[in-house]
Order: sequence, then structure tokens, then C-alpha cells
Amino acid sequence: MQGRIDAVLFDLDGTLIDSAPDLGAAADQMRTERGLPSLPLERYRPMAGAGARGMLGVAFGLTPEAPEFAALREEFFVNYESRMLRNTQVFDGVAELVEALRARGLQWGVVTNKSVRFTAPLTRAMPLFETARAIVSGDTTPYAKPHPEPLFEAARRLGVAPVHCVYVGDDERDIMAGRAAGMRTVAATYGYMGEQAEVARWEADAAISSPMALLQLLKQA
Repeated sequence: MQGRIDAVLFDLDGTLIDSAPDLGAAADQMRTERGLPSLPLERYRPMAGAGARGMLGVAFGLTPEAPEFAALREEFFVNYESRMLRNTQVFDGVAELVEALRARGLQWGVVTNKSVRFTAPLTRAMPLFETARAIVSGDTTPYAKPHPEPLFEAARRLGVAPVHCVYVGDDERDIMAGRAAGMRTVAATYGYMGEQAEVARWEADAAISSPMALLQLLKQA
């Protein structure tokens, strides 16, 4: 983590916000409407970072290759859109981290694979994101993570060279994208993957078990 750092970029779901309750409820509604028993949130939470793919996988055992996947995905999107701010919350320590970054003169932003259909209303409604200088969604560029282009786009919006950025995420795709973009990478193990993930295999530059732990890393840089 040595070297100049001018900006910190974050993944969204599982890194800054806990949206698992609303994602899981959107998928579980589809089960109950079909006469299937409800599943506990604990079943959905580990796969929340995978969005519709993860939620439909838990709810129905489906993969994107299934012929009915596209139709069920849109049904899931409609359900989620109607409730995505009901129980979604900022992770403990994130607001304090953002304020500390700003106090150090660092810019910050978001790079997520969530489509702008959801990212835009969600970030507009949550006060945390008022000071974010860049919010890049999964369909902002022609590519999604693990491709580095969304991270390059965020760096361009911030006016910061990628080499002077840190990217923080809770999924292996986040670390792959950050490394490909030439950014320093931090794995957030407090997110959805947690202990189930083989974080060491991701080859991130560092890992943190709480949001505020990032500050100690930055002090060492």
C-alpha cells in the first residue's frame, strides 16, 4: 500500500451498503407467490453480491443458462425496484470512514456492477453518497467488472490517475478489476463473502475486517 493515494473507490453492495435484506426479500417473494416455502435471509446473504444471478440461484437453483432465467430476472428486478430502500442500510463505520477520507483531502467514489436503474435512485436517496465524486454503474460503460474499464471511467471522472487510486471490494471480481486497472486493492472481508471466501487467493494488496481499518492502511501508505 506504499505510494501516493489521491482517491478511494468502493464497490457498493457488501462494501458500503447492506442491501441483502431487500435483495433476498425480492427473490423470496417470488418463491412464496409460487407456493414455495420462504427461505431465511441467512440463505440469501452470502450470495447478495452476485445480484439477480445469486438471488435466483438461491431461490430456485437457477443459473443464467436456464431458458426461464431472463424472464425470472426481470420479475426479480421489478420486485427489488419496489422495495430496494426498505431495509437497506449503510454498514457500521462507513459514514465515519467517508468523513475521515474527506478530512484527509481524498476524493471518493463508487464502482458497482449494479445497473444505473437501481444505482441512481438508491444513491440519490441515501445521504452517504452526497459527497461521492463519481458513481459508475455496471452499465455506465460497455463493460462490467472484472473488466477494468468501469474503474478507468471513475478515475477519469475524478481526474486522478488509476495508479493513485485504491479500490475496495468484497468480491474477487472487484480485486481482479482493480489489479487490471493498476490500482491498489483492498478486500473487504466484513462484506457478504466473509470467511467463506478464499481472500488470500484474490491477491489483494491488503484486507480489512471493518471499514475504519482502511484508515490505518492509508496512514501507512
